[in-house]
Amino acid sequence: MAAFSYVALDAKGKQKKGVLEADSLRQVRQMLRDQGLVPLNVANASGRERSSTNGSDNGASKPALFSMARRLSALDRVLFTRQLATLITAGLPIEEALQAIAKQSEKQHVRGLVLGIRGRVLEGHALAHSLADYPSTFNDMYRSTVAAGEQSGFLDKVLENLASYGEKQFESGRDVEMALVYPVILFLLALAIVGALMVYVVPDMVGVIENSGQELPRITEVLIGISDFLRFNWYFILAGVAALVVGGRVLLAQPHVRLAWDKRRLSMPLIGRIARGANSSRYANTLSILTSSGVPLVEAMRIAEQVVNNQWLKRKLGEATQKVKEGTSLNIALEGVGYLPPMLMHMVASGEASGQLDSMLERVANFQQAEVERLVTTVVSLFQPLMLVMMGGLVMFIVMAILLPILNMNQLV
Repeated sequence: MAAFSYVALDAKGKQKKGVLEADSLRQVRQMLRDQGLVPLNVANASGRERSSTNGSDNGASKPALFSMARRLSALDRVLFTRQLATLITAGLPIEEALQAIAKQSEKQHVRGLVLGIRGRVLEGHALAHSLADYPSTFNDMYRSTVAAGEQSGFLDKVLENLASYGEKQFESGRDVEMALVYPVILFLLALAIVGALMVYVVPDMVGVIENSGQELPRITEVLIGISDFLRFNWYFILAGVAALVVGGRVLLAQPHVRLAWDKRRLSMPLIGRIARGANSSRYANTLSILTSSGVPLVEAMRIAEQVVNNQWLKRKLGEATQKVKEGTSLNIALEGVGYLPPMLMHMVASGEASGQLDSMLERVANFQQAEVERLVTTVVSLFQPLMLVMMGGLVMFIVMAILLPILNMNQLV
């Protein structure tokens, strides 16, 4: 039995969406008709099948132009993992746990995804294999960890580790986003206010001053030039900014350009420190979860590389994985990578010597994550007063450029 998403019309002509479990598309359409609904679109919840119906009963399905499937958000994935871990720890079979999670969810796409996974499990597939239908939601690290938990018989503990890891990642990302809300709003307001002054207020004031026939101060002439440039060339400015953004994205899509940029970014004073810390924390945490779940070290390193978003660092970590595969110790292999924090090297060496590599990796990952959060918080806290100073300076420049000619006019009178 599989899960199917549907869109149907009721007797009043209103669209209804939902998820049903059935053996085939035809059975889903019949179930909808039995409920007094007219099926418009039926799709396998796993995204492997699509069907557009026109009321016919034939079982043939037609491909649709786009998929109804949606990926889970970071929060939804964390909730799914935590709920599944709790239910499996309580002794529920996997298929019953998935069904309970689907009933608990209030979001249609989440319910469809969970029922799609349950359908694959009911067909006899392992949970890790069932998750592979949703690679954008469950990456290699997630699926490999679940597979290791199934093979070792400790799926509940593995899911608990994954849930804790996901919660920490989500909370740190949310804290950074919340810290950025105020300065971003302030920056946008500053742009809007200064833009409105330059385009609407300054030209009128300057027109009055110019009609007086007096010689304008240098600061006023500069303001007039800036105002005229913005008024008559704003569309060129917007087009230029858009071209820079699009051009930058196109360039960074080129592998050699992205590789060179990522290498350069690791050497930048503050940005490089944040990038090194964030990637090191992500890599160490992933490696800790995988090794503690019973995944072989070489395979764990290969999977952990995928969570690193810096292409240069990812390449160097791939070389380290090859060295470990050839017999080199993890500590020596990672030393050849460069750009990794010294504390990570010391903790890895200590973990290899004591036989507690996974716990040492977890400790250093938590430390690096806390260090990155501290740096980001410091930068954001400095950005707020900087924006106030910049905004105040711009407003003062505009006010002085307008007031100086007015004061000169009063002195002449």
